[in-house]
Amino acid sequence: MGKKSVKFEGVSLSEDLQKILDADMDHVGPRRRARDAFKHIQLSIDHILFKMPCDGLKMMESYEVNSRGLEIFSKSWLPEEVSPKAVLCFCHGYGDTCTFFFEGIARKLACSGYGVFAMDYPGFGLSEGLHGYVPKFDWIVDDVIEHYSKVKGNPNFRTLPSFIFGESMGGAVALKVHLKQPDSWNGAVLVAPMCKIADDMVPPWLVTQILTGVAKLLPKHKLVPQKDLAELAFRDVKKREQTAYNVVAYKHKPRLRTALELLKTTQEIEQQLDKVSLPLLILHGKNDKVTDPSVSKELYEKAKSTDKTLNLYEDASHSLLEGEPDEMILRVFGDIISWLDSHC
Repeated sequence: MGKKSVKFEGVSLSEDLQKILDADMDHVGPRRRARDAFKHIQLSIDHILFKMPCDGLKMMESYEVNSRGLEIFSKSWLPEEVSPKAVLCFCHGYGDTCTFFFEGIARKLACSGYGVFAMDYPGFGLSEGLHGYVPKFDWIVDDVIEHYSKVKGNPNFRTLPSFIFGESMGGAVALKVHLKQPDSWNGAVLVAPMCKIADDMVPPWLVTQILTGVAKLLPKHKLVPQKDLAELAFRDVKKREQTAYNVVAYKHKPRLRTALELLKTTQEIEQQLDKVSLPLLILHGKNDKVTDPSVSKELYEKAKSTDKTLNLYEDASHSLLEGEPDEMILRVFGDIISWLDSHC
């Protein structure tokens, strides 16, 4: 049976564009072609993130081979007329990219005076690597440190405060970056951080043991059972439907090695919450069914940081900046920008 074609309500696709979107995205070439062919449609959807003005911004995209020999995609958004208040380095969530919803988030932050920098991890978005495959979580952490060390070392930004911004799995990346570089950042903004995967998302113990054994033989296979992430993460139904426009997101069952690496990483982080020492802003929806908000509370209580803030949002789900009603998205943005402004 052939692959089911991707369809978009109210959008008429040419035959050539349909073929590009229906291609196997396991490797980076088809992902890059899909993004290039579709980005004008992506960024015109009826979502508050793409209605925010972006005049007066300087945006740049680049590809650079890192020390592991992988070509990494990155993007920056800078205020054009003024020097940025600080450098903000973004770590995206599982399966995601910095070229769709984060485009709107970055524009908003840059319009508020911040220099925003983002990269796609190997195997995600427009960076090289097998789609959705994480052979070792610490490799992602090292790739992030390598890339953002260059950003912060740029003579134009060297004297500016620097903040690491992690969303969902990116929150785990940000925390592990900090634990490896305890004195390198002026603070962290963590949105629904993956300090623990919600219990309902983890397969039963016996299934996990079986998958662990199979992963040694078939690490790249897409075999891990998973609930519909968009349904769990996006409270606003219309915005949930718009996740289909993220054409380079990884939407299959998790690969065996990837799932085990994520589980192992959350277990490691839970054991090291008391070692977190930088200024923290933690934001989490009380109704998050993907990452556990109780562990964000535990992070807030256990972190030895003297400067820490925890915002728990009533009724909100996982995707605070993408999947909530507009008023909640604006509220969360306001909280982030207010905290950043007070720390510059």
